[in-house]
Amino acid sequence: MKNWPNWEEIFIKYRYPILIILLGLILTAFGVLFYKKDVLAPQTKVEVLNAIAVSQTGMDITTEIAGSVVRPGVYKMPSGSRIDDLLILSGGFSGDADRTWTEKYLNRAGVLTDGQKIYIPHSGEISAKTGGVNQTGSGPIEVTGGTPVNPVNINTASLQELDSLPGIGQVYAQNIIEHRPYSTLEELVSKGAIKQSLYDKIKDKITLY
Repeated sequence: MKNWPNWEEIFIKYRYPILIILLGLILTAFGVLFYKKDVLAPQTKVEVLNAIAVSQTGMDITTEIAGSVVRPGVYKMPSGSRIDDLLILSGGFSGDADRTWTEKYLNRAGVLTDGQKIYIPHSGEISAKTGGVNQTGSGPIEVTGGTPVNPVNINTASLQELDSLPGIGQVYAQNIIEHRPYSTLEELVSKGAIKQSLYDKIKDKITLY
């Protein structure tokens, strides 16, 4: 008849090695639990913080569109939106919009900035105020103190027209051309085309549209 092993004698004989192995297994189990709690959990928190940082970089901007559009008003839009996005949001041009002016002077690809206002003139509005349209192609004529003034359009003006501005010269004129297009006049400085002191001299003599 086959003799079965006496497990009680085996346990008593090898109790210390068995206890050491059991203790090792228990410590290993605790180690795994602490690893998941103290190592993996902080990584999850980092991912959440990164997601918040990405969200903040895409913060909304507030812009206004007025004049000949279907729904003029103030709109909150994602940062980096274009003028064309604002036009779509406002319902597009109304029936009396000056389409000739918009085709010539409105840069629909321009990037909007916070606080910027876009104005779409009515058909005939520019000529009604000035008696005509700027024949140099630099933009619509504006009236200051009853005297027509032709502001230079920094997005479309030639090298010679830019050179005619006080303090510009051909070097700065070329810089302005190379950094086109501009969605705001202040981008002349932020894009590095001219210095702030020079911008202050010509800001009343230039336009975008």
